[in-house]
Amino acid sequence: MSPELQPGLRFAWQYTVPARATVPQLYHDTAFCLDMPEVLATGYLVGMMELACVHGMRPFLDWPREQSLGTMVSFRHLAPTPPGMTLRIEGEVTEVQGRRVRFEVQAWDERERVCEGTHERCVIDVERFNRRVADKRQAHGEAA
Repeated sequence: MSPELQPGLRFAWQYTVPARATVPQLYHDTAFCLDMPEVLATGYLVGMMELACVHGMRPFLDWPREQSLGTMVSFRHLAPTPPGMTLRIEGEVTEVQGRRVRFEVQAWDERERVCEGTHERCVIDVERFNRRVADKRQAHGEAA
């Protein structure tokens, strides 16, 4: 991780909401969700907020050997967004502590602010992380 990844770093990212990101389509295998409004699902929005942070910090990582994983999200979904609209997500690094990076993030669609909150990511060494996952899978397989 580059020492240039510091508090105060600002970034922006845009994403056009696909139909598959709406509540009925994202949760198509849950009957009661099929009757819900065709708007951006909160769970998908959280993912977009995370990806904006990944996009913002990626130039400061030794990609793909070094990546990051989300460890905390705290977002308020403020307004509905129909598919086809473009989200503009802006963020700022507020804290860097070792491999942990914290962000303030906000998103707007073409009409209004739709989300705000905080997010935290941990920088990982992909090879080491994958070994841990493989060990866990192997232990799970042996226990089954």
